Amino acid sequence: MNERTMTESVQALRGELYVIAAPSGAGKTSLVRALMARQPKLALSVSDTTRPARSTEQEGEQYCFVDRATFDAKCAAGRYLEHAEVFGQGYGTDRERVEALWAAGRDVILEIDVQGAAQVCQRQPDVCQIFILPPSIELLAQRLRGRGTDQEDVIARRLAEAEHEMAAAQSFDWFIVNDDFETALGQLEAVVVAWRQRRQRQLDHLTSLLA
Repeated sequence: MNERTMTESVQALRGELYVIAAPSGAGKTSLVRALMARQPKLALSVSDTTRPARSTEQEGEQYCFVDRATFDAKCAAGRYLEHAEVFGQGYGTDRERVEALWAAGRDVILEIDVQGAAQVCQRQPDVCQIFILPPSIELLAQRLRGRGTDQEDVIARRLAEAEHEMAAAQSFDWFIVNDDFETALGQLEAVVVAWRQRRQRQLDHLTSLLA
């Protein structure tokens, strides 16, 4: 399938698409899980990755784990809605996985980075982009160290990447600072609900009534 055909296929489907990005340690995953419990129409698209599974991860839940050859072949075949290299590992959103969720009547969340978000916007301009921010870099560093899972050199690399991502996220539609979790969750849910009611989406459904 060529780029044009893929774009037309994606745009023809009616589900909403939310891109939610954040630097590592900002609390994105916890917020998304809590949001989905409140909004049952939402579904998370599980990304492919070439990195090894961690002991707490299961295939098809956090990620779909693929080898590098499979990942590269899917990239070449245009099967990813977006893909990126992060810390030397490949990550990609399988287009057919997203379309299957839309066909089932779900709105889809993509938990991806700013590289991937830019690619999605090219293929699906009508996408809601939400960036989760930490209150400060200093607090982000405290959170990363508090997890106790990374060595100091890895934390330093993640902090440097966080600054890069935050600088590159200025094109996003919405920003939410995760200082207090419940406040941030309420703001995230408000954005999701408001996006469904935007003018263009409502005109698509209410043309006869408004006429």
